[in-house]
Amino acid sequence: MEELEARLKSPVVARHPLRGGCVADVYLLELQDGRRVVAKRRSRGDHPSLETEAWVLSFLAEKVRLPVPEVISATADLLLMEFVEGEPGLSSLAEEDAARWIAALHSVEGKAFGFARTTAIGPLPQDNRWQSSWIAFFRDQRLMPMGRRAHARGKLSNETLKRLECLCGQLDRWLEEPPSAALLHGDLWDGNIIRRQGRIAAFLDPASYFGHPEVELAFGTLFGTLKGRFFARYAEFRPIAPGFFEVRRDIYNLYPLLVHATLFGSSYGAAAARILERHV
Repeated sequence: MEELEARLKSPVVARHPLRGGCVADVYLLELQDGRRVVAKRRSRGDHPSLETEAWVLSFLAEKVRLPVPEVISATADLLLMEFVEGEPGLSSLAEEDAARWIAALHSVEGKAFGFARTTAIGPLPQDNRWQSSWIAFFRDQRLMPMGRRAHARGKLSNETLKRLECLCGQLDRWLEEPPSAALLHGDLWDGNIIRRQGRIAAFLDPASYFGHPEVELAFGTLFGTLKGRFFARYAEFRPIAPGFFEVRRDIYNLYPLLVHATLFGSSYGAAAARILERHV
């Protein structure tokens, strides 16, 4: 507590637990000077550095002026940032506002596919070494590493891993190279979106890199975060190529399904298996 108060330059008068996922213990701190601050403390030393999360938040705020919490202080083990008032997830009105922000985010182009730092999806690292080919990046730095990790943890069967290897060997049958690399949030679901009065108040917990916008749009549909109103508005800014909903969405959703299989159980591995069975 002394460390917190020294960084915040005010005594803490109350502390309330918040949802923190599997990476950090998260608290809302009420300070004597009237401020409310979110404190994230890394729960295990082998979990991703919270300083990297702070760096990504600042990057998104600078590059796109994306609404994200302002970082107050950050180390590998402790992140302090402003508390953003609001409700999680998207209302129908907030869908349109989210579409405007995400389209602007996707309009920021990178020099290649990847990122300047290794980011994380939950507690798992994402290899962001630069690649000139999107298909190679998605195959070699997303699908296959996560598939092997899920298999090693007993969450993916031998047969499903072989099907994944087969699909990755002919990935260009279904995916195309985009004209440029786009900046992504990387973990766009209800729990990472805060709305207030029909507008986006903040996007939280980014797992950012430069990639294909379709991988972000696909994940947004996996748990019902992004719906029709979002896509109608998004398409006004950035048209969605034919075949995304019919074919490519499922291929892109293999990655988050493999992430969830690794972290939460083989039922997600079974969902990935069903997609693979339809294609290989």
